[in-house]
Amino acid sequence: MEIKKLNIIITLGLIAIIGILIAQLLWTRQAYNLEDKKFDQKVNIALLEVVEKLYDGKASFTENPVQNIANDYYVVNINKEFYPTVLEHYLKTEFTRFQINTNYVYAIYNCHSDKMLYGKYILADHEGESKKNEVINFPKHKNLVYYFSIRFPDKTTYLISSLKFWYLLTFALIIILLVYVYSIYTIIQQKKFSELQRDFINNMTHEFKTPLSSILLASEALNKQDAIKGSSKLQTYTSIIINQGNKLNNHIEKILNIARNDASVLSLKPQKIMLLPFIQEIADTMQQKNENLTIHIQIENTTSIIADEFHFTNIIYNILDNSIKYCETKPCITISTHQESKGLYLKFKDNGMGIPAKNIPHIFDKFYRVNTKKSDGINGFGLGLFYVKKIVQQHHWKISVENNPDKGISITLFFPS
Repeated sequence: MEIKKLNIIITLGLIAIIGILIAQLLWTRQAYNLEDKKFDQKVNIALLEVVEKLYDGKASFTENPVQNIANDYYVVNINKEFYPTVLEHYLKTEFTRFQINTNYVYAIYNCHSDKMLYGKYILADHEGESKKNEVINFPKHKNLVYYFSIRFPDKTTYLISSLKFWYLLTFALIIILLVYVYSIYTIIQQKKFSELQRDFINNMTHEFKTPLSSILLASEALNKQDAIKGSSKLQTYTSIIINQGNKLNNHIEKILNIARNDASVLSLKPQKIMLLPFIQEIADTMQQKNENLTIHIQIENTTSIIADEFHFTNIIYNILDNSIKYCETKPCITISTHQESKGLYLKFKDNGMGIPAKNIPHIFDKFYRVNTKKSDGINGFGLGLFYVKKIVQQHHWKISVENNPDKGISITLFFPS
């Protein structure tokens, strides 16, 4: 994906999440305001019911006796004397009926002493229990003679607790936004790292190929000289230089191809391949290079698949090469096929040293090599099986690896019908 398109997607996603978060905060604020108005309405109605009961249902007022002085402070005009115990009973009854489940404090004005007499601190969560000696501010009302005051010190906490769902949803959206930002940051960092790694590999391999090509050309020219041809020892030395140079060149080419095609889909040219002659030719070539190698092929003449010839050849070479390199005795490989209704299975069974069970899930990872004494002495970069897995996935095949009960491993390619 191009950087420009990625930036557009990131920006749009960020704007969308921030927009949703802002909308959620506005909805939460509106819900709080509505809950506040609802609370005020219930308190007003409950206090009016208290006034009615104090008047025995015969109250007559030209204006509303309940005045909302502050956000959590109410004053109720009575215009007659009343007993505090009766008032407390009616308050508890009406607040319970209207489901006003929060703590409150009431105080009564004494016109004889011209003071606000402290009432009680009522705990709504403890079934009407109360406690005294709470320092609550009750200012005197100038125009009223017989009245009482109600204060709700925990009103804000009560309203917030009644909106738990809204606050939890807002908190969840904030967490999502933070996770999104962190994920985008990680993606950008990984993309930069991947591009840096690919550029480094490209530059490194190209820098290696130039002097290596000169070495190979010089070695081949040197090998044709009469002085070299006349000395078996010199021929051995030049052959070592040429063979090791070609091996190094193959490694560099493999790294370069992986780096070039890592982020893109490989171009495949599928064609029909008859498995028996195809694999037999590869096996003969491998046996010519290794006299101790034994390959048994158990494939029917009519078995065929559809695959890219070049890449499928590389798959077979990589699998056989690994079986040879990681064998501590004379390598013996059995190649067989098994046909089922789901598709065709192509199995490579060797007598190598095997792979620890904990390492099997990682053998197809890039640059991964099993840490053993044998692998330390074998040249390679851990790209062979990574390349095999990539080609298998491009063909929509499947590949699996398992240890044999006796010795070695079995690699199975599955070709769906």
